[in-house]
Amino acid sequence: MIAAERILILGAHPDDGEFGCGGTIARFCHEGKKVYYAVFSLCEKSIPEGFPKDILLSEFKTSTSILGIPAENLFIHNYEVRFFPTVRQEILEDLVNIRKKINPDLVLLPSTSDLHQDHKTLSEEGIRAFKGTSILGYEMAWNNRVFSTEAFIHLSKNHIDKKVEALQAYKSQTFRSYSKDSFIRSLAEVRGTQISSEFAEAFEVIYCILK
Repeated sequence: MIAAERILILGAHPDDGEFGCGGTIARFCHEGKKVYYAVFSLCEKSIPEGFPKDILLSEFKTSTSILGIPAENLFIHNYEVRFFPTVRQEILEDLVNIRKKINPDLVLLPSTSDLHQDHKTLSEEGIRAFKGTSILGYEMAWNNRVFSTEAFIHLSKNHIDKKVEALQAYKSQTFRSYSKDSFIRSLAEVRGTQISSEFAEAFEVIYCILK
């Protein structure tokens, strides 16, 4: 069992948290921990043709419900996609407000090596807002030129099945190569092999606070 009881997931966009640590979210929810998830853009300018502009909102709610996160534990903001560096102060203020509301024991956010401008900004401001909290950076392999696998979380097949099911809720994103079930499962197998487990997710250790 992991000691943290209040866990906050930060995603620049809907599905970031599911891709980066969806199996871990499923495990935490199964264990009865209080899991919260904040997302900061609904990416309306990036929605594929043929889908409603707000499709990611309903997909996000469906996906997080599959993982076991209560609807009241979601924080939804809608900054313009790919422009996070221009509103980093506003994002920081939102993060500080979330910290005051839930005071998490553990925060999972994009790794410090993530190349996407929105992910990188959220990572930097998340570290700033939660510097008194244990923080792990999750892996998004297509955005990580390098990634420090400094922490691993054991997962079962059921946790990975839940991750895959949750990501399948994002019908508007199935064109992305990394959304394939085979990729998701194989990465979990690779990370599991590194720690003699069937499945795992790997994380960068940003802050580790032992109490």
